[in-house]
Amino acid sequence: MTLRIERMTTTRGTLLRVCGQLRSEDLGELQKQVDGGEGARVMDLDELALVDVEVVRFLGACEGRGIEFVNCPPYIREWMKREAEKK
Repeated sequence: MTLRIERMTTTRGTLLRVCGQLRSEDLGELQKQVDGGEGARVMDLDELALVDVEVVRFLGACEGRGIEFVNCPPYIREWMKREAEKK
């Protein structure tokens, strides 16, 4: 399974739909998508199947910048919470 990032404009702003496996080596591309255009306001993680610790930290930083997550898998949400507690 590969990574797919879809960019959509909604009434809530720019939405990024992230699907597949997201690993630390893919973060450069995701960062470009987050920062590109008007910048992402929402990330849909419903079809995100696999992440690593660097991705979880990146997602936590995105949330800290005000990006909203929808359909975030519970294991990713819990992992983000645990990483935040380490700081």
